Amino acid sequence: MDLDKLRAAIAAAWRSSIVERLTAYVRIPNKSPMFDPEWQANGHMAAAVELMADWCRAQPVPGMRVEVRRLPGRTPVLLVEVPGELPGSALLYGHLDKQPEFTGWLPGLGPWEPVLRDGKLYGRGAADDGYAVFSSVTAIAALKAQRVALPRCVLLIEASEESGSIDLPAHLDALGDALGDPSLVVCLDAECGNYDQVWCTTSLRGNLVGLLHVRVLEEGVHSGMATGIAPTPFRIAEQLLARLESPINGSILLDELSASIPKDRRAQIEAAAAVLGDSVAGKLPWASGVRPVANDPVELLINSTWKATLAVTGADGMPPTISAGNVLLPSLTLKLSLRLPPTCDPARAARALQQALEHNPPYGAQVRFESGSAAAGWNAPAFAPWLEESITRASQRIYEREAVHVGCGGTIPFMGMLGERFPRTQFFITGVLGPHSNAHGPNEFLHLGYAEKLTACVSLVLADHAKTLQA
Repeated sequence: MDLDKLRAAIAAAWRSSIVERLTAYVRIPNKSPMFDPEWQANGHMAAAVELMADWCRAQPVPGMRVEVRRLPGRTPVLLVEVPGELPGSALLYGHLDKQPEFTGWLPGLGPWEPVLRDGKLYGRGAADDGYAVFSSVTAIAALKAQRVALPRCVLLIEASEESGSIDLPAHLDALGDALGDPSLVVCLDAECGNYDQVWCTTSLRGNLVGLLHVRVLEEGVHSGMATGIAPTPFRIAEQLLARLESPINGSILLDELSASIPKDRRAQIEAAAAVLGDSVAGKLPWASGVRPVANDPVELLINSTWKATLAVTGADGMPPTISAGNVLLPSLTLKLSLRLPPTCDPARAARALQQALEHNPPYGAQVRFESGSAAAGWNAPAFAPWLEESITRASQRIYEREAVHVGCGGTIPFMGMLGERFPRTQFFITGVLGPHSNAHGPNEFLHLGYAEKLTACVSLVLADHAKTLQA
């Protein structure tokens, strides 16, 4: 295989069509079903999947079959199958649904208006995870152009990942044996610690989302008449949340939400911390004068990849400050998002959470925890020697730096599903969500140069995988 020719072909694809199609994709507000219950009527998800399917059909890959699969009431999946010359199969994964708009976009930027600036494509969804389908197909096409023998390659792009992959199990059941028994899974929906080398994800945290409802009155009452007699729902919510986490350092207090860190994962964290140093915290857009919860990058990486954490991500019942009168509010609802350690049982965690919040509420207040999606985390199986060597070699050849292996703080539910179905499968999980790329928040961007190089690395790993099938 001619590496220069491979990289040239990948670069040409990115510059001739991928950037333009990603730009069009950013304009589609195809929010995940959790954030757009009327997604089907609005038609944005259909527009996004057809955009990707049409691009795939236009690619010069002999025998490639492109199918949009639909089930009643479910978001679609895009299934791309490339026949192989070798036995076995590889599975490549991504998703096309998006997080909501959020606030705080810089002047000239916005979620649905793509902007190319300084080698970055700004807008919602390009990095998380719209680029995956383009990168995956291009990686395969570049190998096929040089007649590199490959096994059957299947690409699965789902449309409910940002909602906990709620529609994916039904599609997997409907697919039956269509995915085959892949010996390699490539996922392009993870983080990168910098834009200088390959970052390989070795674990993922789980996610537990729910609503905490607190009610003390049937209606709002003049605050001068009610405070001092009735407790505020906000104060009760504070007391309830203090049952879950320390208000001082954020440590989660429930044993059911903890897990021990394997020795190999701790060693990987220490190695990654040595590479990243202060940039572990420096990647975040800090307000002036604010400090991280710790100064040790090892501790920060452990906190964000192997410990449970709590974030309050939304609230109902509190009026905007401009229209907030002197009223003791009758009720409050908080949306809770907990990240769980990779090996934590999400169902057990949800039961413990509900018990902790609802048991013996302060002042007898009406308290209810409404559990939402609960996705398991994932801890990768040990790397086969060929895969570890392949990832290292790809990073050196393309980026001229060593690859780094470390856990990811986010959740990709499909990886846990695959791990159960295919316990002997090898996983190459990587991505473009690096410093300040800000997936889910304002000013999300795709680093185009990094994504182009990562596409070449995927090609090299696929080629090495093929060699193991010929041995």
